[in-house]
Amino acid sequence: MQKLKERWGVTSNFQLTIIFIVFAITGSSSVFVAKPFLNLIGLQQANFPDAWWGTTIYWVLRILLIFPFYQILLVIYGWLFGQFKFFWAFEKKMLTRLGLGFLF
Repeated sequence: MQKLKERWGVTSNFQLTIIFIVFAITGSSSVFVAKPFLNLIGLQQANFPDAWWGTTIYWVLRILLIFPFYQILLVIYGWLFGQFKFFWAFEKKMLTRLGLGFLF
């Protein structure tokens, strides 16, 4: 845990615990929040063929569509838990690595 704290620039175990809680809440709630949107656009597994590639396409599209919800909620929950500075830097670093650094 010490290496992780040093890597992230975290000073206490409490702060590290808060960061883990934010990641956990964000993952669950991004799927929950995105579900009505996915239903609205008709992304349901029943709309894809029963072949193996139909299931694969469904899950790839689902993950790609949930990704923006996750990014937004990560910063919002980070702010609510008093860790905005950490999560904003984390967000910029992650999007830059994905080639989306031009957004900043």
